Amino acid sequence: MNQYLKNLSKIEFVVTYACTGRCKHCSEGNHSSCGIRIDPQIASDAVRKITAKYDIKIVMTFGGEPLLYTDAVYAIMTAAKELNIPKRQVITSGCFSKNTGKIREVAEKLAACGVNDLLLSVDAFHQETIPLDVVKDFAVQAKKCGIPIRLSPAWLVSAADDNLYNVKTREILDSFADTDIPVGDGNVIFPEGNALKYLAEYFTDERPENPYEEDPRDVRCVSFEPNGDVLGGNVYKRDIMEIIEVYEP
Repeated sequence: MNQYLKNLSKIEFVVTYACTGRCKHCSEGNHSSCGIRIDPQIASDAVRKITAKYDIKIVMTFGGEPLLYTDAVYAIMTAAKELNIPKRQVITSGCFSKNTGKIREVAEKLAACGVNDLLLSVDAFHQETIPLDVVKDFAVQAKKCGIPIRLSPAWLVSAADDNLYNVKTREILDSFADTDIPVGDGNVIFPEGNALKYLAEYFTDERPENPYEEDPRDVRCVSFEPNGDVLGGNVYKRDIMEIIEVYEP
């Protein structure tokens, strides 16, 4: 076991950077509506190989919009379910199709492949470009299928701040009251990418510590990029366990 990954407990996949939204707060900047996606077979094999050596507690898929490429999400989550990994998480805006039949089908398949923590990104930023009725349709279908689901808003400055964006976010969250879907903590927007470009007035000159950065000497989460990049290597060119074995910060 690599000493730098002795506390590894999480595997995450940026399924794609393609996205249906054009959010001002996005730390990754602007996105196209299509693009590279992680290979489903390689991703699911990586989950199996890593879990054979490490005590993995969480497998997460996000993006971009991961449900633009459901084959990858299904493959990753099916592997996680078969391995009895406790938390199998998908973060989504809920906007990948406007077709009710397709939305229902995706919800049913997510339930079947074992997703047990669905975080739905809804807030003032997402809803500038993503239709709320489509998101609600997906949320209701997911709940009907028995998937544990939470609303996960992005807050500007803090969840308690009363800036205009947060006020709008609270209105959007209130509109879900009849669905009985709980609201999670969400996250506070980090000044990077589009957020730094469009929301600079809300940030101080002192750049806060990035909550998503890993300690390279104590890696607790292995994160895969859509192009296969991971831990300084590439899983399309080299087996994931070889990449882990030789990893040094």
